[in-house]
Amino acid sequence: MANLKYYDIIKKPVVTEKSMNAMAEKKYTFIVHPEANKAQIKEAVEKMFDGAKVERVNTANFDGKVKRRGATVGRTAKFKKAYVQLTADSADIELFEGL
Repeated sequence: MANLKYYDIIKKPVVTEKSMNAMAEKKYTFIVHPEANKAQIKEAVEKMFDGAKVERVNTANFDGKVKRRGATVGRTAKFKKAYVQLTADSADIELFEGL
């Protein structure tokens, strides 16, 4: 396993209609490093966002889609998505406030 620092684990937030609606229940979705485990993701969220207390983390691995252009066939990059549930007394993540 790679030696990951907390700032390497979270790559970007997922901004979709479904993930925006889940924010009302303090559920946030991130694209994370494919080798990161749930404990590392929890630690990264708590360190990067002040006042955030993570209750649980669910993860899902996604394989790349098969894409084709003429006779050439390839795949898009695979990625890992993390669904982070914050505790009820936790502060909201400020990154999503203006959206």
